[in-house]
Amino acid sequence: MNISCLLFDRMTTLDAIGPTTILARMPGAKVSFVGLNKGEIRSVQSELGMVADYDLTDAPSSDIIIIPGGPGVRDLLGNQRVLNWLRSEYRSAKWIASVCTGSLLLGAAGLLQGRKATTHWTAVDELRSFGAKPVSERVIIDGRLAMGAGVSSGIDLALSLVSLLTDEETARAIQLKVEYDPQPPFSGGTPQKESAEIIDLVRTFKPAMAEAL
Repeated sequence: MNISCLLFDRMTTLDAIGPTTILARMPGAKVSFVGLNKGEIRSVQSELGMVADYDLTDAPSSDIIIIPGGPGVRDLLGNQRVLNWLRSEYRSAKWIASVCTGSLLLGAAGLLQGRKATTHWTAVDELRSFGAKPVSERVIIDGRLAMGAGVSSGIDLALSLVSLLTDEETARAIQLKVEYDPQPPFSGGTPQKESAEIIDLVRTFKPAMAEAL
């Protein structure tokens, strides 16, 4: 099971690390990191570097493609190298999966027309502009496309894929292995559960916080 994760500058690292940590634990799984160019990729606020082992021209054939989000996504929406790579991978891969605003790249590649889709709640209108049908669900699976909503949903997304690729018992075993039993200290976490004041804090009061999405 070959898994490739796209890396790009100003990405959100948890979008990549969360799902690949889960998927790498499947029996026989191998994870590769692919960039526009080989070498180090810096995350959204340059707090972490990751290394692309392959570029788009020599990336291995993959069963699963993971597309993370982050502000750097907007820099790629018109990048035909990336969009053509996604279209090509879609023809051969078993699954194309996105986390957070990574689904905007799927939309820009023309893969979401008329499909249910999800993204970070701040990017729903952008997702709709690509002909997608946004839904406020944490994980969406439509055909061979799988999408997670906000940043942390990549873990849920990956566990869902494991259950589809193997079986529920394997997915539950991996969930136990990484001790994934979320018990957040606060009851918010989605705009449906949070106060207007906190929503405004994300949108306007903390520009750096909004930029990180």
